[in-house]
Amino acid sequence: MSAAVISVAPTAPAGLVTAAGRSQARRRTLVLLLPALAIVLLLVAAARAWPGAAPALAGAALAGLLLLGARLWQIWHETPAAVAARLNRLHPPLEDSTALLLRPASELNLLENLQQQRLLTRLPELAAAGPLLPVSFRPALGTTALLLALAALVWWQRPPAARAAAVTEDAPVPMHFNAPPATPAAAPRMVATRLRVQPPAYTRQAAFTPAGASFRCPRESRVRWRVTVSRATRTVPVLELGARRLSLRPVPGDSTAFEREETLLTSTLYRLRLGGQVSEDYSIEVVPDQAPVIRVISPKAYTLIEFGQPPRVTIDARISDDYGLIRARLVATVAQGQGEAVKFREVVTDLSAALRGQPATATLRPILNLPALGLTYGDEVYFYLQAWDNHQHLTRSDTYLVQWEDTTVQTSTLDASLGVSTAPAYFRSQRQIIIDTEKLLAEQSKLPAATVQDRANSIGVDQKLLRMRYGKFLGEETDESIGGATRPDEADEAAQAEPPGMGSVVAEDHTEPEPAPAPTEAHSANDGHDHGHNAPTAGGQSGYEARTAELLEPYIHRHDDAETADFLEPAVKAKLQAVLSEMWEAELRLRTGRLREARPYEYRALRLLKEVQQQTRAYVKKAGFTPPPMPEATTRLTGDLAGATAPRRQRQRPAPATQPAVRAALRVLTQLRAAGSVPAGAAAVLEQAGPELSRAALNQPGRYLGALRQLRTLTATLRANRTPDRAGLPALEQAFTSLLPVPPPAPTRTTTPASALTRRYFQELNR
Repeated sequence: MSAAVISVAPTAPAGLVTAAGRSQARRRTLVLLLPALAIVLLLVAAARAWPGAAPALAGAALAGLLLLGARLWQIWHETPAAVAARLNRLHPPLEDSTALLLRPASELNLLENLQQQRLLTRLPELAAAGPLLPVSFRPALGTTALLLALAALVWWQRPPAARAAAVTEDAPVPMHFNAPPATPAAAPRMVATRLRVQPPAYTRQAAFTPAGASFRCPRESRVRWRVTVSRATRTVPVLELGARRLSLRPVPGDSTAFEREETLLTSTLYRLRLGGQVSEDYSIEVVPDQAPVIRVISPKAYTLIEFGQPPRVTIDARISDDYGLIRARLVATVAQGQGEAVKFREVVTDLSAALRGQPATATLRPILNLPALGLTYGDEVYFYLQAWDNHQHLTRSDTYLVQWEDTTVQTSTLDASLGVSTAPAYFRSQRQIIIDTEKLLAEQSKLPAATVQDRANSIGVDQKLLRMRYGKFLGEETDESIGGATRPDEADEAAQAEPPGMGSVVAEDHTEPEPAPAPTEAHSANDGHDHGHNAPTAGGQSGYEARTAELLEPYIHRHDDAETADFLEPAVKAKLQAVLSEMWEAELRLRTGRLREARPYEYRALRLLKEVQQQTRAYVKKAGFTPPPMPEATTRLTGDLAGATAPRRQRQRPAPATQPAVRAALRVLTQLRAAGSVPAGAAAVLEQAGPELSRAALNQPGRYLGALRQLRTLTATLRANRTPDRAGLPALEQAFTSLLPVPPPAPTRTTTPASALTRRYFQELNR
């Protein structure tokens, strides 16, 4: 017995250290496993709620298991020396001597042996007070509780479709199959078809089972076809997806099930085939993801911040998307300075804080603080909004301008007129002046005298402007010398029966003869007054001024010389002078309120203007072009081909027939409707026209999908050598006819009228 004690004693101290390390390893393992189990539950809940994310979640779970295994290996393979060092740090009574317990007693000296005996006594005492290497469970329990709550929240908030999928299995989709040809009764047949649509991750939608074989799905959805056959077979069902023929794969563990999964990017048609059993054509409408829509409600396209207004602009924008928004930002371009010294700087503000949770619609109300952007008076800022959806589609709004008014710049009316095409001066015509005068005369009795005088003066002003306008044609720049005509004769004023404007057209006909010059007073040298001064001239000039003007006359260019300022004929110039004189007289009487006296002058001015217009017109005789005779004697047999062109022959050829397969199918359908027998190769001809009808059914399934199904049925019937049903041929023929282009309108002969008189008329015309 003593021998046994002696043999065990050297290993007993090391066993105490090892036991303490294993106890700590068990507690640390429990601390790691509790949060790990909670994470597993969270991943399972997320996978059931969003099946599309199952591969990513599985990858995350695998990575977590690898990390957990590596950590557990480190815990359970810790060396005794590391455990002893940890005991020394946690328990000062051990006096940093725990490593002596790991050494055999034969290797210890006297002091070390005594210290080992002391440690063997103290370790049980410390173990009785509590674990030698304690481990805290509070962080692990808190983390586990948080993860479990999160898993419960994910499970509770999962989409309804995911809840239904978690409870029920996918139900078969009803599909119709064409009548197969004569096959053995034991041949395998498709008995059930199940569809499963997994929308892409950006839609945040759960997988669903369509209600029918034709369905809609988002773009990039994964569709799984699962076909169950009547018995195990080596013949694999085929999925005809558009122009592709895809073989279904056997399902492991089920010899009667086959499946195929494809990602759809465009709308297409599909059908299933197993031997001679073929389903009808069904459509899949793929809905693409739309880009976000940005609607800026305020401010307007241009905003001016005037002096005294706060230099802030509040932007109110509505952003919407079909699935969700993830990011938005405001891009502002600041323009500082003027002219060539202008500087541009771009400031980007992130607005994604309002898009937490990827909402489908959001309202953004950022504020543009101009001083914070570094703007001052006279600066401008251009801004626009950008938004991204969860499929990384980008949309940008229009650009808006905000300008801070510069109060230090003085406005100038000259600057406003630069670069502006001014409208031509407005002048009332002589006919309009006459109309206004007649109207005022008709209303004169109903209006106050002051109003009549004011309106008459306005008409006189219009007459003056028109007179000045015509005076420019005669080189006049002022109106000082106009008005040489006198008032009309008394006979014209007394004659009431004569209409205005029918008098003489020459102003000189109404002028009175000039009075004879007064006799010159005779003077002598002894009259008693001075005769030495120069007699003034008729124009009020002295003799010296007159001689000076005479010397300067050859060197002066006069703009108001009526004789040299234009190139008009003398007769036309005389009539224009008369027109100006008549207008002067009319203006004089209009200004003084004598409307009835002004009418004759107005009418005579109008008549003279019309005569001037007719007199200044040039009439050219109309004559056709007569080419010169061809000099045949000089051009024949010379070999000169200058100007010669190659002969052309033009004739109309019928356009090549478009869509020959469709036209051939129409001929076959016509023969099937008319003849009792089936023409040879009818099934092959109809199958060649099938792709044309399939493309049309892809764009307009409601119009052509039924016809496509009838075509499949008819083709299968003809392949089976059975008599086709002629009831559906008209609808199929109409569908093929609508695929052909509209022919150009052909000329048609009109029907002869049934009237005997009309027939007799045409007979006489044909003689």
